[in-house]
Amino acid sequence: MLSVEAFFDLSSFPHRELFPANARAWEPLNGLREYMEAFAYPAYPRQLLPDAVPLPRPLIVHGDELLPAGGLRIDYGDATSGRLLVWRGDELLDGATVLMAGAVFCGDKIAIGRGVLVESGAMVKSPAIIGDQCEVRQGAYLRGGCLTGRRCVLGHTSEVKNSIFLDDAKAGHFAYLGDSILGNATNLGAGTKFANLRFLPGNVTLFHGGERIDTGRRKLGAILADGCQTGCNAVTSPGTFMAKGAILMPNTTARGGYHPARAILR
Repeated sequence: MLSVEAFFDLSSFPHRELFPANARAWEPLNGLREYMEAFAYPAYPRQLLPDAVPLPRPLIVHGDELLPAGGLRIDYGDATSGRLLVWRGDELLDGATVLMAGAVFCGDKIAIGRGVLVESGAMVKSPAIIGDQCEVRQGAYLRGGCLTGRRCVLGHTSEVKNSIFLDDAKAGHFAYLGDSILGNATNLGAGTKFANLRFLPGNVTLFHGGERIDTGRRKLGAILADGCQTGCNAVTSPGTFMAKGAILMPNTTARGGYHPARAILR
């Protein structure tokens, strides 16, 4: 019940090697930093993409090129639906990514996929791997150790650190995620917060199957399986595990531990 296979469909996830067979659902977090440090990152030219300085003008990432956006036409459609389009004259720059002026990128271990939109005011700290057709919205704070699949949303004033988003996971508004995993097609209501540190010393533990399980982690937020949802202003306690299709209602705090598939937490 707590296995990776029980929580996530990894058949099309670009980084499924991070999820070893027979591992427990939280254990991919243990190898996240090592995986990200060893990743092959592109070498973006610093004269165009300065380190830790707001971009003075928008940039386009197209294949191996980093291009100033001047003279190009940008249609700011929904990136997660593939409607972010960049034109050079009559030529469509297929899969072009847009980095808006005012976005900040810190460090050289940052990879950005195809068709991504990074809006003004977002801060992305190394290491970060952002998958194809994602949106990093205005004011998003990626504190490092952030890895996403495809078509994810890292939303307005959402803070994310040491966390994994599987495909189509969305934290659109005012969220906090630390040391957490969002499964495929999960959606967080505005103001959702994942607490990841116990008040008392010691590792995060949970009761399951009649035994206390030590996760081995001092910090552990929430693990949401595929298709889970939270309502607005929901909060999860450290070590919250929501199985597939579970729902956390608005203005509700979930206790730590395992919550079964399709449970409605009130």
